[in-house]
Amino acid sequence: MKHQFDSTVLREYDIRGIIGETLGPDDARAIGRSFATLLRRAGGSKVAVGYDGRVSSPMLEHALVEGLTASGCDVVRVGMGPTPMLYYAEASAEDVHGGIQITGSHNPANYNGFKMVFQGRPFFGEDIQTIGTMSAAGDWSDGTGDVESRDILGEYVERLLEGLAGIDADALVSLRVGWDAGNGAAGPALEALAARLPGEHHLLYTEVDGNFPNHHPDPTVEANLADLKALVADKQLDFGVAFDGDGDRIGAIDGEGRVIWGDQLLMIYAEDLLRTRKDATIIADVKASRALFDHVSACGGKPLMWKTGHSLIKSKMKETGSPLAGEMSGHVFFADTYYGFDDALYAGVRLIAASARLGKSVTQLRGDMPDMLNTPEMRFQVDESRKFAAIDEVSARLADNPGPGVEDVNATDGVRVTTADGWWLLRASNTQDVLVARAESDTKDGLDRLMAQIDEQLALSGLERGESVGH
Repeated sequence: MKHQFDSTVLREYDIRGIIGETLGPDDARAIGRSFATLLRRAGGSKVAVGYDGRVSSPMLEHALVEGLTASGCDVVRVGMGPTPMLYYAEASAEDVHGGIQITGSHNPANYNGFKMVFQGRPFFGEDIQTIGTMSAAGDWSDGTGDVESRDILGEYVERLLEGLAGIDADALVSLRVGWDAGNGAAGPALEALAARLPGEHHLLYTEVDGNFPNHHPDPTVEANLADLKALVADKQLDFGVAFDGDGDRIGAIDGEGRVIWGDQLLMIYAEDLLRTRKDATIIADVKASRALFDHVSACGGKPLMWKTGHSLIKSKMKETGSPLAGEMSGHVFFADTYYGFDDALYAGVRLIAASARLGKSVTQLRGDMPDMLNTPEMRFQVDESRKFAAIDEVSARLADNPGPGVEDVNATDGVRVTTADGWWLLRASNTQDVLVARAESDTKDGLDRLMAQIDEQLALSGLERGESVGH
């Protein structure tokens, strides 16, 4: 038996496709066979499997388990839950050597996919391409694995609560927080967590529904936070927290309804952590505000700008020993008294803890931040064959002739150019045929000048900034 995947499905950070069009049970079975074969060859034998609340997830889970066991791996089924609960199952159990979560993340309801961890490290890039080549060749081990089920929700929630260790519960009695699970897979875990947290908690949309009837579960799009803003305003809550469809990305608003973007959340977490861990390396992706990198330095930390992508960030954390990292997209990674994976529920708990330890409300912490003018993340269609080449052209031109006023050209991930006005970024998406642009300045005129530089560079490569497209 051999298996050929649709060309669009095996991506940089995960496997993702449209159910019934580019992804189905045969793909899940082949992923299971290839992953199990790789794990057995590396000396492992047991895989944890979880799934999100999408309508197609149980079908894919069934086929995935068939594939894993047919290639001789034992399977621990942890059932429906957020992606970080699956990561927890893999990280905390001595006898588990790999993990696979079936999830479409923040994609529309007809999508689904797989996020994987292999012997404690992220499984991405070349690893995912290997799944494709092994499947095409039918290069699979044969065997008969056992299947068991483990209910780990209670244990996982207990572990989340440890994020409040050392904080006097009496100090949190007056705390009032709103939470929006967006009908995603984090709902049941959120209900169990909120029941145990000190203070008063108001919950929205905790019922898991893969059709997402209330709003799309992507908390980095401000329109999706409208119901949470209304709840916080109506009940006069201290702040609000929202999750994406599989609970690995966090969104937040303060008591005045202002969005706290991913890099701003990282500013709060870093300030808290650096009180006790001076000189720690804090990692953020190339889309993050200059204000974050400045704030980390001011608090005694070492800011490190790195490539966008949760798998790439996790790998860099391991390499540098960083206790904290984050992305604009709302992935936050705590290796400080936690496991180093992205967990939005844990990030919610740590926001409560940071506010308590710093002795400032979340609203005050947000209000203390400098007012920067940023563009949203602009994503525009560029042919797959051109996107990386265009970025290389921009990089080469700026290396030869940076132009007046350019202070720095950073090519960590795309091109990030710093000038007296602020900075602008152009990078190629690893997951879609789009270029991503972003700019930030202190003034409107400065932002206009930065945008003009982006447009000039695009024009020199025969491109223009078209209409922005979604994720």
